[in-house]
Amino acid sequence: MWSEVDIIKIAAIVLSLMVAIIGHEIMHGYVAYRYGDITAKAAGRLSINPIVHVDPVGTIIVPALLYISGAPFLFGWAKPVPVDMRTVIMHGGYKAAIAVALAGVSYNFALAVIASLIFPFFDQPHSLFGAFIGLFLMYSVIYNVVLGVFNLWPFPPLDGANALRFLAMEFRWQPVIDILNKIEPIGMVLLIIVIATPLADWFFLPAQWLIRLLLG
Repeated sequence: MWSEVDIIKIAAIVLSLMVAIIGHEIMHGYVAYRYGDITAKAAGRLSINPIVHVDPVGTIIVPALLYISGAPFLFGWAKPVPVDMRTVIMHGGYKAAIAVALAGVSYNFALAVIASLIFPFFDQPHSLFGAFIGLFLMYSVIYNVVLGVFNLWPFPPLDGANALRFLAMEFRWQPVIDILNKIEPIGMVLLIIVIATPLADWFFLPAQWLIRLLLG
């Protein structure tokens, strides 16, 4: 039987994770829209309604399994927001494409910083509501940092690889483009290898440092 504390903790985890991953996707579409791409808006994907963004596997099943298994961190994903990069590049060049690629990560890091600034006011709650807000802010810092760092990994199709590709196109770094093209077909395999092995500890070190810095 779950206690009130358990229910509050789970609710805080679910809400903070959904705000992190759904907002991440919306920002991709919103920045693309600012550069003339109406694809996401026309598809109704700039809405804050979580139902239109939920991916059954990435938003529900994977985080739930990680939580139940006692994983040291949680992460997930929402349905990718459709973006027409040709339109974005036509209006803003490769720099605009980089901005779109990094929009979600920028959102995650900004939200983590904001949550960390508010968290000290709720780290010693005097009510169940205060406890919920404190937990929500703490998990918002953790999950947004983890998602931000994870998405910066240079493995296609993650945001870091996309941004690196457009940066290489801007400065005509053909060797970088060639490397990304070669690893793109096995990008998901590389991700699984990293996540499922001790390599994850190294790749998530920046996330651990940032979380300690923001939460003191």
